This record gives sequence, C-alpha cells and structure tokens, in this order.
Amino acid sequence: MISGYEQNGLAKEAINVFNSMRGSGFEPDSATFVGVLSACAQLGDLGLGSWVHDYVERKGLDVDVVLGTSLINMYARCGSVNKSREVFDSVGKKNVIAWTAMISAYATSGYGHQAIELFSQMRTHGPRPNKITFVAVLTACAHAGLVNEGRQAFSSMKHDYALEPIIEHYVCMVDMLGRAGLLNEAYRFIKESIPGDTPLAVWTAILGACKMHKDFDLGVMVAEHLLEAEPENPGHYVMLSNIYALAGRRDRVQVVRNLMINRGLKKQVGYTTVEVGQETYLFSMGDKSHPETGKIYEFLDELMSKCREKGYTPLSDSLMHELEGEERDYALRFHSEKLAIAFGLLKTQGGATIRIVKNLRMCEDCHSAFKFISIVAEREIIVRDKLRFHHFKNGSCSCLDYW
Repeated sequence: MISGYEQNGLAKEAINVFNSMRGSGFEPDSATFVGVLSACAQLGDLGLGSWVHDYVERKGLDVDVVLGTSLINMYARCGSVNKSREVFDSVGKKNVIAWTAMISAYATSGYGHQAIELFSQMRTHGPRPNKITFVAVLTACAHAGLVNEGRQAFSSMKHDYALEPIIEHYVCMVDMLGRAGLLNEAYRFIKESIPGDTPLAVWTAILGACKMHKDFDLGVMVAEHLLEAEPENPGHYVMLSNIYALAGRRDRVQVVRNLMINRGLKKQVGYTTVEVGQETYLFSMGDKSHPETGKIYEFLDELMSKCREKGYTPLSDSLMHELEGEERDYALRFHSEKLAIAFGLLKTQGGATIRIVKNLRMCEDCHSAFKFISIVAEREIIVRDKLRFHHFKNGSCSCLDYW
C-alpha cells in the first residue's frame, strides 16, 4: 500500500499508511523504507527521511544498494547533497542506478563540476553508464554552464557507448546551449541533429532561453509554433505574453491575454510550502488565509525594508506584464516564496536552515531578494523549485546566478 500510493504520486497518503503501520505494532523492513523514502523525496520531508535513516542505523539494517539509493535520492530531493554523498560513499557494491542517483543529486543542486568529476570516476571505476546517466550528466552541464563538457558527453554517449539519444538528451542539449546564450547553435542543433518531428519539449526549452536572453524574434516564432501544436496549454500563452511585453509590444500582450480568456485558460497558480515543527504550511501569492497573516505581513515588510537598505531592488520584469503600478508592486512584495520564508523565519530560531518548496520556477525577483534575506537574517535558505535547488547563504546562491 505504501509503494502503491507513492508510485501514484500520493506521498502524503503513503506516509499516513506508514504511520498506521507503526501504530499497529508492525516492524518496518528495508522494503517498507524504500517506499517511505520515495514519499519523503516527493514531499521534501527531510525530518521523516532523516528519522528513517537513524532507525535503519539503530536497528543495524543492511544498507544495500537499493535502500542506499533511496537514501541518496531522499537527501538529494531535500537539498542535503552532502548527506547524499555520505550515503553514496558508504554503499559497498554500487550499481549504475546508485552512481546515476548521485550524479543527478549534484546536477539538481547546480554542482556541475562535482557531477562531471563523479561521472569521470564512474567511467574509470564504476559500471557502464546508461541513457539515464547521460540525462543526469547533461542536466548538470546545463545548470552549471559547462557547455564544452556537455558537448563531449553527448558525443561520448553515441561514439563510446553506442547509446542512441532520446528526447530527454535533446532537451538537455538545447537547454544547455540556450541558457549559455548560444541560441543560433541551439536552433541549428534542433534542425540538424534531431531526427523526425521535433518534440514539443525541445521547443519549450529554447523558448525559455529566448525569454532569458531577450531574443524576441526567435521567441515569438517558437511560441506561436507551440500554441499551434498545444492550443490548450496556458504556459505557452504566458511565455508569449512575457516575450511580447519585454519587446515593448503591449498591443500583442493584450491579444494573447484575450485569447486565454476566450479559451477559458488560466495561468498555473504558484504556491510554496515551508516545514516548521514537523508541520507543512502552504502559501500562495497574497495569501491571507493563515491565522497569523498580520504578523507575517508586518515581519515581511520589515525584512524587505532591511534588504533594501543592503541594496536590494525589486525586479518588476519577473511578473506578467499586464500588471500595472501598485498591483505589480503588491504582487512582487507578497509572492508565495516571500510569505513562506517570512513565516519560516518567524517560527524558527538559532540560525536554523529554512527549507521551502515551490511548485513553479522561482522568479528572478525572489531569487534576488533571497540572497539579501540570507544576509539580513543570517540564515541558510534552501529552495526547491520546479527545476532545481537553490542554496542561499551569505548573500550568494549555489547556482551563481546561472539558472
């Protein structure tokens, strides 16, 4: 039952069954913990995941490659990459899944050089890498700007291991080139290297890069292609709207917005969760549902005022550009990430690390603000968003602003 819930994305239900199992007096075994740890990874529940690890050690259970890999993934998905590496090093006979899990752990936290170094060790001393290994390696290169290393890995996959690329490899390559600003090379890669019809995920990857590097002509072309292919996907409309707005085409912004309204489409709602005292609290933009809303908003205002004194300036381009004046300022001030971090700081003491989970990509303004918050609050902040982890400490982020 635990595995069934977890494998269907029902992590909370999986953990509830586990708690019922413990309450009924049944002793969990390694197989139980594999499912529980996967549920913890989905939720970012470091508290329960660490308890499982402690329990395994207390009971002297064998941390074989299956349980070890589950621990590696759990710690990685909770932002504790160093703990992932400790577990990885402790596992005796590692298979390709364990090696790949550790490379992926480095990749999602932006530690590209460590991922490449471990991959080099794997090629020399470990098992033969598979296609998923190369997805992890290419993801690491994309998130850390390691373009040459990514090109070499993609070439090696085909020439050294006779592995034919799949969609995920192409998406990673286009994402890597696009993030690095090599949009022409990314477009050539799409046209020359991908057989058959180009997967929509590849076009989506280059579209994000067009917005990032303000290539409006290519961005509009790609966005309109995606709209034609997936007219019911609101994300494409949002991206096209933002590209038009950045290009100063307010007339086209309104056209795209009207299209969304006429088709009954809505932008995906962003929310952020923060764990405090083994309880998880959820916030959305401008959220006033919490009983301590007054205190949270007051504290956040004071926090952002201190950040501005340190040099923080809001980045209004982070929002949908149909917002104007006070509405835009309000939305920026009370993004779900900021409300969650304010609550976390209010309710914890002693320099405790704050961990939050965002269902969408973290916006540029919150990314900038969190660097200043880490200085003002003297805390480490770990953010897990849709794409990766950001570790904020002493005014800098582990991504080195490359994301």
